[in-house]
Order: sequence, then C-alpha cells, then structure tokens
Amino acid sequence: MSFRVTNAPTIFMNYMSRIFHPFLDKFIVMFINDTLIYYSRSHEEHLRLVIGMKEKKLYAKLSKCEFWLKKVNFLGHVILTDGIVIDPAKTLVSLLRFTMMHHTKG
Repeated sequence: MSFRVTNAPTIFMNYMSRIFHPFLDKFIVMFINDTLIYYSRSHEEHLRLVIGMKEKKLYAKLSKCEFWLKKVNFLGHVILTDGIVIDPAKTLVSLLRFTMMHHTKG
C-alpha cells in the first residue's frame, strides 16, 4: 500500500485544520470529515463562511448536511440546546460488553 494512501485521513485533517484554523473552537468543530457549526448569534454568517470552502476546492454533499437542529449526535455525544451528554446508546453497548466479558471470564 502506498504511503500516501495510508496517511490520507491525517493529511486531510491537517489540511482542514489549516483552512478553518481561525474558526476552530469559536463556532466550528471538526473531526476528519465530520464538521459541526454550532449556534452563535451570527450562525448564518458562519454557515456562509464554511460553505465558501469551495474556493479551497472543498465541497459538502448537501444530502449529508443538516441545518438548524435542536439535537445532534456528534462523536459519541448528544448535543442539545441546553447542554452535552454522552450518547446513551454508546453507554449501554459498553456496559453490556463489559458485563458479557466479566461473566465469560468467571
């Protein structure tokens, strides 16, 4: 396998971080190809800035975009208008996995 192919996610993440550096943790969070633009007073302006990434030859697939949500599942967390919680489905799966491992070792 080519060295270039094995590092593709790392290179892409680095590229995205450089492009969006001024906005990271101000109104945008990114992880590989997942991008979250969170609420602020000028949300529409922030959307325009991010959608303008086509100038950098980056394109978003509109069918994968969701706008103005009150609840978002992002990187194992549920983000609500009043806070962030761990995704209960992930917690349950981990608990069941731990329980099964504990019983099989006994």
